[in-house]
Amino acid sequence: MSRQAPTLEDVARVAGVSRATVSRVINGVRNVDPGIQEVVRTAIERTGYAPNRAARSLVTRRSQTVALIVSGAGDTPGEEQNAFAARVFADPFFGRVVSGVVGYLRPRSMHPLLMFAESAETRAQVLADLRQGSADGALVVSTHADDPLPALLADAGLPAVLFARPSRPVPLSYVDLAHREGARLAAEHLLNRGCRRIVTVTGPLGVAASQDRLAGFRDTMARGGHPYVPVAEGGFTLDSGMAAMSGLLAEHPDVDGVFAANDLMAQGVCQLLRERGRRVPEDVAVVGFDDSSVAVTCRPPLTTVRQPVEEMAAAMAALLDEHIRGVRTEPTSLIFDPELVIRASA
Repeated sequence: MSRQAPTLEDVARVAGVSRATVSRVINGVRNVDPGIQEVVRTAIERTGYAPNRAARSLVTRRSQTVALIVSGAGDTPGEEQNAFAARVFADPFFGRVVSGVVGYLRPRSMHPLLMFAESAETRAQVLADLRQGSADGALVVSTHADDPLPALLADAGLPAVLFARPSRPVPLSYVDLAHREGARLAAEHLLNRGCRRIVTVTGPLGVAASQDRLAGFRDTMARGGHPYVPVAEGGFTLDSGMAAMSGLLAEHPDVDGVFAANDLMAQGVCQLLRERGRRVPEDVAVVGFDDSSVAVTCRPPLTTVRQPVEEMAAAMAALLDEHIRGVRTEPTSLIFDPELVIRASA
């Protein structure tokens, strides 16, 4: 005989609360004590209870689905959607975002719906889908400084939260990192190692995070008596890191320290230096940014500034959940602190 599916009564018994309380938590009713909500969610996990999503959506008018949108502005002219998606999936940063989002949504019986919005056509389709209720709100990861989607979502009055401060102010909540502080940690580490001929490879300078990392690095270097830092702009990719380092090395062959604004570019820097016969860190110390999986697999493993992407993504999902349920009605920002992780490259 097959085992009967767990019921609301089973959850209520395990949680030690009434059936009505369990129902209120599942249906997202606002005036339930957060401690009780957590007890009920734990009981749901223990019992394996699965709410009837169709019936639940009739009561709550919610799909229990959240759109996770990777958005650009036609990042590469003529680039097809499949190529855009392949480029996104090749970046370990996005996998960390997904992990954090799913980690928050899954225990709450909420589900992510992946969407791409890299052109005017796909942006229009995303907006239409959201207006029609295919998802209760949107989590947006922009890959381009000129991305118009955040403003379109705000103008449409759709619940949305951004990963990272937008280049142009919009009335939407976002999570971000204290990028200037992270760059300060990188600069101080290189200076404390005794590096004196230091260069930096930035991310795309139209992106707010790239601007902040460069400004923080320059400011700390100036405070350390280095008013001029040679700069080359990269594109947050391994190849762009190699190209930027090649140019810097040609102009500054005596370089002894490099700050790259993400780990993929730092990996490219290390690879280029090896090809040119420079040892890392004996000849040139290299510091990255993000503390992604690349930092561990790089040769040598990267000293880097940790960005807690999984925690930030979970916080982004939690903010969106609050906006959807009406718990939070005004935009807010949540800024995380970076941490220097020391490995072999510097």
